[in-house]
Amino acid sequence: MQNIFKITQTKVIKKVISALFLPAKLPWTIIAFGILVRLVQYLSNRSLWNDEAALALNIVNRSYLELLQPLDYDQGAPIGFLMVQKLAVQVFGDNEYALRLFPLLSAIISLFIFYELAKRCLQPQAVLISLALFSTLHIWLEYATEVKQYSSDVLVALLLCLLLMQMSSKLGFAQIITFGMVGAIAIWFSHPAIFVLAGIGVSCLLVTLFKKDLSTSLKLLSIYLLWTLSFAAFYLISLKNLANQEDLFKSWEGRGTFPSSFLDISWLFTSFIEFFHKPLGFPDIFLGLAIFAFLVGCISLFNRRTLLILLSPLFVTYFAAYLHKYPFDGRLVLFLTPFITLLVGEGIAVIRRKTRSTSFAKVGVLILILLIVPPIGTAAYLMVKPYVKQEMRPVVSYVRSHQQAGDVIYVYQRAEYQFKYYANKFGYQEGDYILGIDDLDKKDGQGTSEEEWQRYKNDLDKLRGNKRVWIIFSHVRTWDKESERITSYLDVFGKQIDAYIKEGSFVYLYDLS
Repeated sequence: MQNIFKITQTKVIKKVISALFLPAKLPWTIIAFGILVRLVQYLSNRSLWNDEAALALNIVNRSYLELLQPLDYDQGAPIGFLMVQKLAVQVFGDNEYALRLFPLLSAIISLFIFYELAKRCLQPQAVLISLALFSTLHIWLEYATEVKQYSSDVLVALLLCLLLMQMSSKLGFAQIITFGMVGAIAIWFSHPAIFVLAGIGVSCLLVTLFKKDLSTSLKLLSIYLLWTLSFAAFYLISLKNLANQEDLFKSWEGRGTFPSSFLDISWLFTSFIEFFHKPLGFPDIFLGLAIFAFLVGCISLFNRRTLLILLSPLFVTYFAAYLHKYPFDGRLVLFLTPFITLLVGEGIAVIRRKTRSTSFAKVGVLILILLIVPPIGTAAYLMVKPYVKQEMRPVVSYVRSHQQAGDVIYVYQRAEYQFKYYANKFGYQEGDYILGIDDLDKKDGQGTSEEEWQRYKNDLDKLRGNKRVWIIFSHVRTWDKESERITSYLDVFGKQIDAYIKEGSFVYLYDLS
């Protein structure tokens, strides 16, 4: 009986392996795993963190027409994305699930589009490797379920690349209209779509000019004219206001997202290396291997139109950064990750193939393992312990359930957006709480100066004499020891009598009488 059980068990295991891991079915297993990881992050329903809450307040509190106006809280998002988000809230209610639904769907659809694009660009083994990377890159997983446009940016970039690669010399009137309208619409759903359009558009035009195909060149120019007209309208309605937000651009400049000049070559190399760390997410120790694989992938596809198309959005984005028009920074260049991932996957496959029958065979296998296993391992870990950033929702719930008559609620300035989003859900109205003075880190953008800190202490002094004061924190900067400085100051003239701490958000109850 025991032998029969073992035989049956062995047959089941073989059937499972056959169903999931045979070469023909492995891509769908990888995609299914990628979908499952994203669904786990979505269903964990973590609280909105600072940036999400700031954009969510605009989406929830504005009408469709009001979303065409400059957004509050230094936020910027494509009009098409905002309209879809507003519709989701109206249909499914004002909640985290509704706000994150479109980013989730974008992330899931991106897996299928990426697979189709990989099959057109790469050799079979490289398709599997790049698909495994793209499905599990942890920063991409994080933004796949955030109330921001970065997930849909990736989807739009992939769709445009897959479609525009088909632009050829056989361009009829229907194709011209189709390519023109798709690009024109994409601009309204994704800010960096213009970089993908410009990059791939110029690439196709250069190819036709090199072939001296004047007829096709003119047809391409007619397509680009539609894109240009759409971008001009979008700029006047939306981007112009965003481009004039000096505080936003100063914040980006402070993070080193722009070169100092056109001759700043060191920034180019530094930002390119950093790209492999964020947003691609390779560990620091393996950055050199990832860049090496990327270069091998580029060499493998050299002299092919595919390489020019895959790299062109990167070139245009760098050009925009040198013009100080678009910051080259982690999440803002997330849309480039599919193109670079394809080239890294191609490089790994080439290294594996070239070393297979040599004394360096183990080196090829080692490179594959070192670059593939960490993201897959991280994704598997996220299945057990999903992302958590700033858990404001349980903090507000705790305050509400333990609050007594006469209690004062003081919200630290960086927790403003999150608290405002959750306040109404727990019955709080304006006037039921005090927002901390928005005065920290305004002078130089690098930290809290003594002058700024003194003004904040003056704001805290107004709380003296109250027997029960809740101090709510979130989005604090640990390197500036913001919460420690505030609580240390309160400890001078008060006593802490309760505390409730969650990931990234916390509250202290003080007796300041």
